[in-house]
Amino acid sequence: MRFGAAVLRTYDSPFAVEEVELDPGPADGEVLVRIAGTGMCRTDLAVRRSAGRSPLPAVLGHEGAGVVVETGGPHTGLSHGDHVVLSFDSCGHCRSCLGAAPAYCDSFASLNLFGGREENTARLTDATGGALAPRWFGQSSFAEYAVVAARNAVRVDPALPVELLGPLGCGFLTGAGAVLNSFGAGPGDTVVVLGAGAVGLAAVMAAAACGAVVVAVDRYPERLALARRFGATALDATTADLPGRIRHLTDGGARYALDTTAGAPLINAALRALRPTGHLGLVARLHTALPLEPGALDRGRKISHICEGDAVPGLLIPRLTGLWRAGRFPFDELIRTYPLADINEAERDCEAGRVVKPVLLP
Repeated sequence: MRFGAAVLRTYDSPFAVEEVELDPGPADGEVLVRIAGTGMCRTDLAVRRSAGRSPLPAVLGHEGAGVVVETGGPHTGLSHGDHVVLSFDSCGHCRSCLGAAPAYCDSFASLNLFGGREENTARLTDATGGALAPRWFGQSSFAEYAVVAARNAVRVDPALPVELLGPLGCGFLTGAGAVLNSFGAGPGDTVVVLGAGAVGLAAVMAAAACGAVVVAVDRYPERLALARRFGATALDATTADLPGRIRHLTDGGARYALDTTAGAPLINAALRALRPTGHLGLVARLHTALPLEPGALDRGRKISHICEGDAVPGLLIPRLTGLWRAGRFPFDELIRTYPLADINEAERDCEAGRVVKPVLLP
């Protein structure tokens, strides 16, 4: 079948919306989804800085949502017409997947970043027959259609606005999952969030929803204003004695901190702001060595990396849509929609900080 998709051909070229061809369709255990909307995540844009590790030309996009139009085989658990949110790919049979930790799948990097599945590979080609890279994050959802493993498609209520739900599969899932799963935060806990972008603000909303005291740290006044709207006390990242200020606001120190910035000064400030036995989670990829200041890890404090919010998407995504329906996780307030044809404008706005979460509508 042929359909429109945004193709990235080189690391420094703009996206081009082209006609592509998919062959074959869904194999056993896969579904074909008509994309209603797909979020733009900074992981998509980081391909430009991947030093050639991500194969191009490619159709990116890994926060897709839409409607199932065809199923492959009888065992997908999905049917024609089902509304689904697409999340990251995982093998389903390694020790991590069997232990309900698919974000730590042994094959996570190969499945999602560097080449996709070897079996049942749906091939995308351009109008001239030239091959495009295998599915990005098992999706390649910057397109009108996507073939995905049924394993990473989560059925949702058709009454929900499916075109807005895609970011629940990655960015919002990561921030909320870090609070709800990795930390297990609850009423009376204290959570500090460093960086009030899409992931950070999802963490703020989730922390407020579970009754925690939340402090958000950022350098942009408009992002801090959003954090306040969602229930956080906001602090400018340049505040003098930032750790001391956080300790004051959290009655002696935060129990949990989530860093979305990968900035060493803020990471060290967060560690010093933790109470004894406090936990700092990192979700952003570090690109340089991380120097820890003396005393930063004293008194039982710990630091860990959190991938995809430690989520089982089929469990967390329905939880987040339930919170949204209850008015406690208003993720839609972070979204601005763009036609797929305006993908380059969406990228510019995202990089400039003019939008928290762009969602592309094919």
